[in-house]
Amino acid sequence: MTASQKAESGMQIGQLSKKTGCNIETIRYYEKRGLLPSPPRTAGGYRLYDSDHLKRLTFVMRSRDLGFSMAEIEKLLSLVDEHQLTCHDMHQQTLAHVGDIQSKIADLKRLERVLTEIASKCSDGTVPECPIIDALYEPLDRESFL
Repeated sequence: MTASQKAESGMQIGQLSKKTGCNIETIRYYEKRGLLPSPPRTAGGYRLYDSDHLKRLTFVMRSRDLGFSMAEIEKLLSLVDEHQLTCHDMHQQTLAHVGDIQSKIADLKRLERVLTEIASKCSDGTVPECPIIDALYEPLDRESFL
C-alpha cells in the first residue's frame, strides 16, 4: 500500500484517540518525541493515521502501562526500526525492568514501615503537639531506613 493509499484510508487524530484511549495531546506529544512517525496530511492539513500508527501507538501505550520509561521505549523502538531487536534483547530489557520494579517495591515497603512507625506515635488527639510533625523535623536515621 502506498503512502497516498494509506492516507486515503487513514483516520484522523480523534479517531485514533478513540480507538486507543490515548489523549489527543499525548498523541501529539509522542509525535514530537519521535515515538510516532509524522502522518501524511490531507489537502486541508488534517493528519491521517494508518494501521501502522495505531499499532505503534498501542506498543507505546502498553509499554507505558508496564512502567517502561520514555527513554526505554525510545531505545526499544529504535532497535525495532533498525531491525536489530531480538527476542533475547527484549528478554534482557524486561528482566532489567523487573529488577527496577523490585527495587521500587522495596523502597516503597521501607517508606511504608517508616510512616507507619511515625503514625503509631500519634495519639490522634486535639492537642497542638504532634509527634508526626516532630518526627519530620528530626534528621532521618539513614541506616535504619535503608
